Amino acid sequence: MVHILAEPRWRARRAAHESTVDALLAGHLDRARRQEKHPVEDFLFTYYSHRPARLRRWHPGVGTALAGDASEYAGFSGYAATPDGVTAPVPERRRDTVAWVHGLLTATAGRPAQFGCFGLHEWAMVYRTGEVRHAAVPLRLGSAGTDAVVESMPIRCSHFDAFRFFTPLARGLNVLQPTRESQPALEQPGCLHATMDLYKWAYKLEPLTPSDLVLDCFRLASDVRELDMRASPYDLAALGYPPVRIETPEGRAEYAAAQRSFAERGQALRARLAAVCATALASTGATLSD
Repeated sequence: MVHILAEPRWRARRAAHESTVDALLAGHLDRARRQEKHPVEDFLFTYYSHRPARLRRWHPGVGTALAGDASEYAGFSGYAATPDGVTAPVPERRRDTVAWVHGLLTATAGRPAQFGCFGLHEWAMVYRTGEVRHAAVPLRLGSAGTDAVVESMPIRCSHFDAFRFFTPLARGLNVLQPTRESQPALEQPGCLHATMDLYKWAYKLEPLTPSDLVLDCFRLASDVRELDMRASPYDLAALGYPPVRIETPEGRAEYAAAQRSFAERGQALRARLAAVCATALASTGATLSD
């Protein structure tokens, strides 16, 4: 069943979305104009491929038709004009992608969350190497101190896209050896990177994903990124990010508490994204077992 949005209503929702995004991204865009880099906030636009202009574009989501003059949407990729209005159908070529994302989301949601990694993935990325990922920011404990922290605790990273940046010597210290192929079998809801990646899956499914959900995932990813870097080996105090000292029992407790909160938020968004996938597949006549 298609939900039809009258033109005044969808235009108001679009304007509100654009205003919210403009306020959220004002600092980032101002720095970009001045060609200033930020080790925390730039991540959502460098690691992830969604441009600010695309985040600003409002989408109603699958199963919704825009009534009235929505000819501008008919010109966007992924939309089609129908008797009910302009909608975002699910093309055959995207069906397998939607099904794969649904499988990943539901498999991750069904596993118990793990809270014992303490953000050591960022430390493992600079373990016993003269190179750092953020050259303009000093290591809080220096190279030797950073290496000592890595060697003092087991590394339990389950996320391939974090693990692939480990230094060669750090990879052998990880309890797991994640691969792209094992991603659906290993991801778990306590992982900060799996939680941040909800933003990636949300925007990759556009225009099937409603923009309010994409924006909620973006906000969560932004909050998670802050913890990720506060718990990292970098000294970001001068930028207003006090460290979470995971080399101490108090710091590890602080990290795990924040991780639990993010996992709860992530599970709610994961369920909403999985529902989008299910609705998209149902609109094609497919079932989740196909």
